[in-house]
Amino acid sequence: MTVESSPTARALRALELLHGNPGMTATRLGERLGVTERAARRYVGVLREAGIPIESVRGPYGGYRVGRGLRLPPVVFSGTEALGLVMAALDGHHDTNDPATPVGSGLAKLVRALPPAVAAQAELVRSTAAAAPDRGAARPDPATTAALVQACADRRQVRVAYRPERGVPRDLDVDPWAVVVRHGRWYLVCRSHHADAVRTYRVDRVAGCTTLETTFVPPDGLDPVAVLEEHLAVGWPHDVDVRIDAPADVVRPWLPRALGRVEPDGPSRCRLVATTNNPEWYAQQLAVVPAAFHVQGGPELTAAIAGLAQRLLASVGHTGTDQAASPPTA
Repeated sequence: MTVESSPTARALRALELLHGNPGMTATRLGERLGVTERAARRYVGVLREAGIPIESVRGPYGGYRVGRGLRLPPVVFSGTEALGLVMAALDGHHDTNDPATPVGSGLAKLVRALPPAVAAQAELVRSTAAAAPDRGAARPDPATTAALVQACADRRQVRVAYRPERGVPRDLDVDPWAVVVRHGRWYLVCRSHHADAVRTYRVDRVAGCTTLETTFVPPDGLDPVAVLEEHLAVGWPHDVDVRIDAPADVVRPWLPRALGRVEPDGPSRCRLVATTNNPEWYAQQLAVVPAAFHVQGGPELTAAIAGLAQRLLASVGHTGTDQAASPPTA
């Protein structure tokens, strides 16, 4: 059961509707709540039992209204709205003007609850300020995110329906250790029972999840961000094995940890070991390394670097045929 379908949430929503629409009938209230007229009357009864004065007027122009003297809280959020606002603060959500979204709906409530002068300024900013969209951001379903976060807190295994960008959709049983937000993307850091290894999954690619009864114990001293960055380059279909003619401490600042593991390989060289699902993109990342490098493994990466080298050479008037015939050096 989601937060929005709970009796308490519906009763609070009924109170909000009656406060904003005096004279609303039970039929209309039921329609707005998505329940029957009988259920709507039951939620009115719940409010009355809680001591909230809900008055009813009979007749063709009658209906329910909130009695005088009741001071409502400034704002009543649904679970999805509250989580949506938290997610917005973390990843720079920009759907603030769309009342159909949790963030747009929740923000509109906040604006209505502000003093008039402050609300006018807030509404002006919301309606006129232009936000550049973060094209790399991927916002997951709030309900799915909430279920995963709750499973992390309860230390309960989950079965996720994962839909990768490439490859076959799978149902995976995992121990959810943490949910991490990184550069506008949400990740689940977990132990995969199928792979018997640590894995990181994009939450926006989780089509659904089921919380299981089995519990687990996370590793001692878990640093979710460090684990995420270390394993972003693990488990992909194409191998990466690159020898770089520079010490590891010189190379590491040039390569994000998400690209793979940099290991010393003698006093003046190091080795980059990883996997990738996008060799062309990976080749572009290697191009910034200020040292010669040699691809030792990964035919897909070798081909991608050769193609990149040919395009770069062609841009300055060289065909690059001879240079790209063997594994490239940059």
